Amino acid sequence: MATDPLPSLPRTRSAIEDGIHSGLHLGAQLYVSRDLAVVADDAIGESRPGEPLTRDHLLLWLSSTKPIAAVALARLWERGLLELDDPVAKHVPEFAAQGKGAITLRHLLTHTGGIRLLNVGWPHEPWESIVARIAAMRPEPRWVPGRKAGYHHASSWFILGEVVHRLAGRPFSQVVRDEIFVPLGADDAWIGMPAERYGAYVDEGRLAPLWNTEGGPAKELGWNSEEWVVGTHPGGNGFGPVSALGRFYEMLLRRGTTASGARLLTSQSVEALSARHRVGLLDHTFQHVMDWGLGFIVNSAQYGAETIPYGYGRHASPRTFGHSGYRSSVAFADPENGLTVAAAFNGTPANPQHEARIRAVVDAIYEDLGLAERIHS
Repeated sequence: MATDPLPSLPRTRSAIEDGIHSGLHLGAQLYVSRDLAVVADDAIGESRPGEPLTRDHLLLWLSSTKPIAAVALARLWERGLLELDDPVAKHVPEFAAQGKGAITLRHLLTHTGGIRLLNVGWPHEPWESIVARIAAMRPEPRWVPGRKAGYHHASSWFILGEVVHRLAGRPFSQVVRDEIFVPLGADDAWIGMPAERYGAYVDEGRLAPLWNTEGGPAKELGWNSEEWVVGTHPGGNGFGPVSALGRFYEMLLRRGTTASGARLLTSQSVEALSARHRVGLLDHTFQHVMDWGLGFIVNSAQYGAETIPYGYGRHASPRTFGHSGYRSSVAFADPENGLTVAAAFNGTPANPQHEARIRAVVDAIYEDLGLAERIHS
């Protein structure tokens, strides 16, 4: 690790270090680029007490994983294998059970499907059992798909992953590895990794634990166990250095092309994913009005920059899009500023402290880069 991390982002470094001193996290990884030029790719603090966190450690992204699944689905859309308004049951027929036949892929991507099943069986049950459990569930009462919103933590993402599996003819984990991470050059990024790779990373000491920092001494959450890492959760168990998420969002800023020139999406698909498909609806999970793209959270600061969950701070432009992970990570692209940010903290404090931490760090990035003045001028 560099002896002076983030030399060009002093406010940002200070905000991350403030969180370490306050016990919110032991350390953090940060990746920032401006106009596709890397500004920061570094780590601060510790992975474990006495062990430095490096930029090569693999961290758990949690729900910052979700946009990867959206891109995998969009690639099938481009090939003509699905339409966004297809009923889910067209591709997973058993999903029509219990009156769910009207729920579409768009509804799942915008969290308006009304199937917020919390206990899907992850990580203890196999993929097939989880999909079967979700397909057999009743939709929530008095929920008209597309007219009512509420964040779906896991359920809809296993079903979207099953759509990818059936249409691509390969497991979801293999599709995203072969078609997204490898072309990005993100060799250490996975959503469900082979057991032998898990063992190798453990031997190398590169799998960084996530710590519960919600009061009292930090405690390992155990979310880097083999069961968690080797299993596949399309909306929640992406693992890798946070730079992999940075490269993913840089690809989207390049209108679907990687740094090596590989085209993952058309520019029209990038526009479709990042546009506002759900506008002005109260999210009944977060209890806040939020806008959504297709698998991406679009900047919703107009509904309260200091209160919006999963926000991008006070300075992000309206077209900013991305996603965050449970009390620990954020990744986004700001097209108007040519900015890519990916940050992962290895501590999960109480939600108010986490939201304040994210806002402080993201605001500091804009201020360090002179973008805050530009936004408000």
